[in-house]
Amino acid sequence: MSDVTPTVIRNDDKGRYEIHLDDTVAGYTEFHVDDHGRLVFPHTEIDPAFAGRGLGGTLVAQAMADVAARGETVVPVCSFVVKYLRGTDVPGLDVAWRPTADDAGSDRVDAADK
Repeated sequence: MSDVTPTVIRNDDKGRYEIHLDDTVAGYTEFHVDDHGRLVFPHTEIDPAFAGRGLGGTLVAQAMADVAARGETVVPVCSFVVKYLRGTDVPGLDVAWRPTADDAGSDRVDAADK
């Protein structure tokens, strides 16, 4: 299976982007639409049978590029997606960061999160 090129598809019915190797779903990153029409990404998972191949990075990179191309906004919650977006510029991607404890005034709530 190492010669198979992974493909990433958006599966709106399941609310996730999936990475496929041939007919096998090797992993996914979930999303749901919040009250403001933004895509919240809470979880990413790669099947342990496919670990160590860089599929998580490929999956998130292609998912974020697709979201940017669609003109949608991402709310990263999943630690893998957060780490990816903090270290990678995705041209045209609108990111709505949630406040963290490290932010000044960490007890404030973003109006968009109410």
